[in-house]
Amino acid sequence: MRDNIDGHFLLIGLMAYPIRHSLSPQMQNTIYSKLNVPYVYLAFEVDQEKLPDAIKGLRALGLRGSAVSMPNKQLVCQYLDKLTPAVEMSGACNTISNDNGVLTGYNTDGIGYMRMLKEAGVDVIGKKMTIMGAGGAATAIVVQAALDGVKEIAIFNQKDECYQKIEAVAKKLNQNTQCKVYVTDLDDKEQLRKEIAESVVLCNATGVGMKPLEGQSLITDPTMLRADLVVTDCIYSPRKTKLLEIAEQQGCKILNGIGMMLWQGAAQIKIWTGEEAPIEYVKEKMRFND
Repeated sequence: MRDNIDGHFLLIGLMAYPIRHSLSPQMQNTIYSKLNVPYVYLAFEVDQEKLPDAIKGLRALGLRGSAVSMPNKQLVCQYLDKLTPAVEMSGACNTISNDNGVLTGYNTDGIGYMRMLKEAGVDVIGKKMTIMGAGGAATAIVVQAALDGVKEIAIFNQKDECYQKIEAVAKKLNQNTQCKVYVTDLDDKEQLRKEIAESVVLCNATGVGMKPLEGQSLITDPTMLRADLVVTDCIYSPRKTKLLEIAEQQGCKILNGIGMMLWQGAAQIKIWTGEEAPIEYVKEKMRFND
């Protein structure tokens, strides 16, 4: 607990619903304390109905910025003054920076995911990956992966309102990057099997595997996975989802969402404070290495 909070401290928020389960406040405040910078990070339960007023409040109260999570990552873009190219391309924002009243939207989810792979020794550049999901996190990962040099990305999602949005993103990426991106119905299991077989990385970027869908997996047939496949899940609670359990049993290298959370948070801290986050210190302090 910090004992030096005074009137010079600035507030950084986290707007999402639900959000009380998030590890981000603990991680961010651990880092601010270690760096001895005058910031405090708090979570606010903000759904899409409350989001417009929450952004007005951010401006009025002079918050330094805010993280944004489900279900607000796409909706929030329309209330900001500036968007980075990655946000413009993906249509999803997870980070707001308030610079003298000008709100700029960033997305560090994709940066965090790609850095997680790199730190784990996984090389996907110039290769192919398959991703399940088409929401804010999935879109950010797809865009960053394409910009970083992944050769091909197969996206699978159910045919809901996100399907057409991710198709539009894929079209932009096909026109503006060297990456080949295409979208397929998640119900097409044979095509999913084929794409996974040709990929070096499989990513689950849906909520299947966390509450209220804990214990469930979009992959139920273990033979769709092979030992040299890297299987990742953006979920970090639970630490080992049903998908990762299945993958581990098949001999796959598995990565949960802790690394993505850490590295996307580090990118946010750089935006808000200009400081480099002490990631190894956070891993030790929060027992992520246990």
